[in-house]
Amino acid sequence: MASHLLIGLPKVYASKGNKCVPPTNDFLLGTWHVTHSSLPLWKDKCNVNITYQMLPPDASGTTRIDDLVRYQAIGSEKVKTVHGVDTATPGNPGAWDWRGKGWLMIASSHWECLGFGKAEDGNQWLVTYFAKTLFTPAGVDIYSRTKEGLPQPMIDEILTALKGLGVEDITELASSIFPIPRTSNAA
Repeated sequence: MASHLLIGLPKVYASKGNKCVPPTNDFLLGTWHVTHSSLPLWKDKCNVNITYQMLPPDASGTTRIDDLVRYQAIGSEKVKTVHGVDTATPGNPGAWDWRGKGWLMIASSHWECLGFGKAEDGNQWLVTYFAKTLFTPAGVDIYSRTKEGLPQPMIDEILTALKGLGVEDITELASSIFPIPRTSNAA
């Protein structure tokens, strides 16, 4: 049963249920492996990971995190990266506004933590929601601290909890989640 998982809704659906109590920034920092996603942009990718590192606050004192995504196209040895900065969303704990660096400076997105925890084997996990942008639909990702990811029963429990939130859009995203492959030439 998913009853012990603390999974909540993104703020856009706050009127329909509880928002996640977010993890601490210390929990968020470090490297996470994106093991499952509903985002079509990951369909032909493998070895996706994200590293978060604390940055100095901006001029207004708002928390910021360096966000470096590494991935490979399936069948390729070349590691590609997407680099940006996450700025804490005012008035929405556990939510972040991403802005690309370099030539991606024109790109932005909004993401929120929907749930987090530790599996029985000690592996940490995180579930994130990405709002729709000009380039991508809304989506949900499941992160793991280990490359191997979470045991399938834990993935099933997370998906059941997401579907149990009672919001059709989140249920549809949870129903469309697919595993992201890992290969021996992982980034």
